[in-house]
Amino acid sequence: MFITSKNIGRVLHMLDKKTRDAILDFIRIKPRTVQEVAQHIDRNWRTAERYVDTISTETGFIATRTFREGTRGALKIAYWSAISGNTGSAYQERLLQHIQQAKRKEEFSPFDIYQLVPEAERAAHVERSEFSTHPDIMFDSLLLKAHRQVLFFSGNLSWMELGPNMEGVLDQLAKRGVTMKVLTRVDITSEANTTAFLALNERFGRDVVQIRHCEQPLRAMIIDDSFASIKEVLSPATFRELKEKQFIFYIIRNAEWIAWLQKVFWHLWQQSIDAQARLDALQTLKKS
Repeated sequence: MFITSKNIGRVLHMLDKKTRDAILDFIRIKPRTVQEVAQHIDRNWRTAERYVDTISTETGFIATRTFREGTRGALKIAYWSAISGNTGSAYQERLLQHIQQAKRKEEFSPFDIYQLVPEAERAAHVERSEFSTHPDIMFDSLLLKAHRQVLFFSGNLSWMELGPNMEGVLDQLAKRGVTMKVLTRVDITSEANTTAFLALNERFGRDVVQIRHCEQPLRAMIIDDSFASIKEVLSPATFRELKEKQFIFYIIRNAEWIAWLQKVFWHLWQQSIDAQARLDALQTLKKS
């Protein structure tokens, strides 16, 4: 069962902090089956599954994998997914440090990730326009492939200005119960786009979107556990060899690198500030 914005409020109400911490501590030690979690917290299997899915969706600390899915012998495993200590390879550790230290997109090249993805599970397109119309990398088309969750690494939510169709795309995702979480810079330059995106919550009467203020160099989105789309901007202001801007769009479908990018997202998420607090503070500037 996937936890969606339709039932997340009800589940969170039932999932108290003591139970949540008990589940996290139990899974942190080693991977556990949902049945083991149920026995540990003295709940039935279905309730334990809802709790595990909620914690996974809302915190990223844990993730799940189902073996023999679709059969009577299906086995769902929950495992620790948060970045702590060792993030994977030494190279990935260095990449994480670079991403944490950088604030602008010019300070990090997604090619450093792309180059290590197996050739069969990656693709790249070089464009002259920031908003490509290539069928394989069109922003709205990629978004509509989401079934459960989209994680956004953004600069200032400029993609919200792609056109009148974007609002319709976001509405479709909300109606399907897709949750959207965003890391972006929340300041005067992004105030309008941030407010417009958060308006989905009021329009649909539930938490469809969550946004946190974070200055980071990635311009990317992760669709479910399926693929990641990352954009790189090469400018003549930075590279004298170029006569005009170039935009490189990377598509990554490798499970290991998608999982690593998700861990990076949640790592930054836990250290970031809720967007509404930033928006409220911005309002005081207008009153002064």
